[in-house]
Amino acid sequence: MTFATSIVVYVMIWVVVLFMVLPWGVRIPNRVEQGHADSAPERPYIGLKLLITSVLSAFFWVIAYLVLKSH
Repeated sequence: MTFATSIVVYVMIWVVVLFMVLPWGVRIPNRVEQGHADSAPERPYIGLKLLITSVLSAFFWVIAYLVLKSH
């Protein structure tokens, strides 16, 4: 696996994992203020979710690398 291929595979895994992690811990407020969407979360914790996504993606990338390297 070349360096460019490794980066592309990591980015693809990262995007998939991001969509898996985004709904974690989402709490919708009981009282919605005027002008806000009903489904808007109180605290989205985007930074934490990006960190979790990066760590999980690195783990899955290592697995993908080992599988591809073994063939």
